[in-house]
Amino acid sequence: MPGKRPLNAADIPHAKRERKAITLDLKLEVLRRFEVGEKLSQIAKALGLAVSTVATIRDNREKIKANSQVATPSRASRLTRHRSALMETMERLLHVWLEDQSQRNVPLSVTVIQEKAKSLFDDLQRERGGSSPAERFSASKGWFVRFKERHSLPHFTVSSTALGHKDVYAEVLRSIIEGGEYSPQQVFNVDETGLYWKRMPEGTFISVEEKAESGFKSSKDRLMLLLGGNAAGDFKLKPLLVYHLENPKALKGYSKPNLPVIWRSNKKAWATRTIFQEWFTYFFCPAIEKYCTQNHLTNKALLILDNAPCHPTNLGDLSDNVRVEYLHDRTADLVQPMGQGITSIFKAHYVRRTFEHILEATDGEDTAMIREFWRNYSIMDAVDNIAVAWEGLRRATMNSVWKKIWPECVQFQSVSQTDNIAQLQQNIVTLARNMAFEEVVEADVDRLLRSHEDDLSNEELMQLGQETSGEEESEEAAPALRQLTAGELSTAFSHFEAGLRVLASNSPGDKWKLQVSRAVSEAINCYRELYREKQQCSEQLS
Repeated sequence: MPGKRPLNAADIPHAKRERKAITLDLKLEVLRRFEVGEKLSQIAKALGLAVSTVATIRDNREKIKANSQVATPSRASRLTRHRSALMETMERLLHVWLEDQSQRNVPLSVTVIQEKAKSLFDDLQRERGGSSPAERFSASKGWFVRFKERHSLPHFTVSSTALGHKDVYAEVLRSIIEGGEYSPQQVFNVDETGLYWKRMPEGTFISVEEKAESGFKSSKDRLMLLLGGNAAGDFKLKPLLVYHLENPKALKGYSKPNLPVIWRSNKKAWATRTIFQEWFTYFFCPAIEKYCTQNHLTNKALLILDNAPCHPTNLGDLSDNVRVEYLHDRTADLVQPMGQGITSIFKAHYVRRTFEHILEATDGEDTAMIREFWRNYSIMDAVDNIAVAWEGLRRATMNSVWKKIWPECVQFQSVSQTDNIAQLQQNIVTLARNMAFEEVVEADVDRLLRSHEDDLSNEELMQLGQETSGEEESEEAAPALRQLTAGELSTAFSHFEAGLRVLASNSPGDKWKLQVSRAVSEAINCYRELYREKQQCSEQLS
């Protein structure tokens, strides 16, 4: 009996791919999303359709709309209940606002969300003008329930203070520190804060002229910083900066690993879980190891965080040497060290340094020269000034803010005189009056510093909405100087290692060998960071 003929791939009948029925409702949903500014790829992903299918629906929009008009009475009844383009836009921007509040760990209530929704709707309708019929929206409880279901929002409760929890957590922290035998040099706290890096006090001629310009977008001047240090106050971490562009034109020719900040990007300039986890693994843990080695300490640390959504809950599993503890939501604002004035003092230093920069670059009196300098003031200038401002905070200040959560470690009971907010504001006013900003008073500076902590205004939310729809400025292509491939970097590292082995085998003593090895490793660390970036990009692409 002849053997069975082996099956060939060509002989196997292909399973017929199931066609997805596209209803009139779905087609209208696609068209509505186009009307509110969503991109083709975003719509396809959200609705589970092929990009080509979404494009076809867009091209046939007139025919689809005509068909909807002649639908059966029951279907027509259902179609009229769909939310308008104005409602779609309002809910999309409201969701952005909620994300921003969540990023900053701000407690919310249903009433607060309803009020924000109503004000957003009114401002959007006012922006449309009289060209469209007026719509009514009351932000009712029924609307909120449906909005919450559409966006899978968590349960919201009215926020409350927790003064009693402060002392309880201090006791818990003390037991953790004693059990782990951590010194003040080994206990750290970090926190995110927003910064409008190109904002002047109200009333200055620059601020007035900027707001009068068409197309002015303050949201583009917003970035996020992660600032932190240890309880001893002698070690400030390199700031993490999140900007809305990965390769702005101002950074052309600069190597990102050599910047005085850790540069990362997100289209809304927010920290994400991925960014934070990368920071923890590739920057925080190595920095702690290096610091402990230099100070003859055991390589271990305690990192205290709040429960912000961008803080992954599994960080403690990523390192054998770093323990991570999370503050209770109701306790964080009351006791978190970085929230006890550090971010406000830093921003005052930044504004003062910015004014000093203007005075150094101009004669201080020629308004045309100042205007030209400010027009060319770039994110790279801001990065340099951020570094100077962060360096300016004194050890006494960094240590004194721990008194609420760990009073035993505090050696300095108050901030350094050079970090006094009132003194810094006076310095800024003095600098302003030495330039063409004689009208600036301390109240203007105080408002400017407080504005960094404000919620995103409706105007800024609408600007973010426009940028998401494709109006965001284009990025510059990655600079040519960073075209080293991962293979070339790997080869270079092999040469360094071979050279070190030759030196090690012929060194007159272990001291020389250790010094040279550390010096070389530190010198090429920027290239190792570049190599890791390239590996991560390669993994994401694959």
